[in-house]
Amino acid sequence: MGDYEHSTTVAADPDELFDYLSDVHNLPDYFAAMREAVPTGKPSHGGEEVHVVAEVEGSRREGEAWIDTDKDKRVLSWGSEGPNGYGGALEVGGSPGEATVTVTLHTERADGPGIRAGLEQTLAEIKIAVEGSSTS
Repeated sequence: MGDYEHSTTVAADPDELFDYLSDVHNLPDYFAAMREAVPTGKPSHGGEEVHVVAEVEGSRREGEAWIDTDKDKRVLSWGSEGPNGYGGALEVGGSPGEATVTVTLHTERADGPGIRAGLEQTLAEIKIAVEGSSTS
């Protein structure tokens, strides 16, 4: 069981960054394990139900999750049913030109190092997607 939190800064306007990150269709661009995310149009947990396909530890996982977007607070919350008690939030703060992205995650799964690595990779993917590659 664990709660995890990681943050990074991104050279972007916080509102524009949140608009990009909260678009369900963009989730596979920056969530490393996610392969597909398609809104179903059904309400779920106060948010929107999303059909997701992910590649986790070498196996394909497919199911329904929920996403709730609070544009005023720039917070994207998500979760899924199942034995892992999986849920989290992505929050964007900062000022024009320098946004701060904080990802929090709760899971009943005990793989701490793997989860931390996944969060760090997600934040790195956000920076790459928004700022571009740092290599010349």
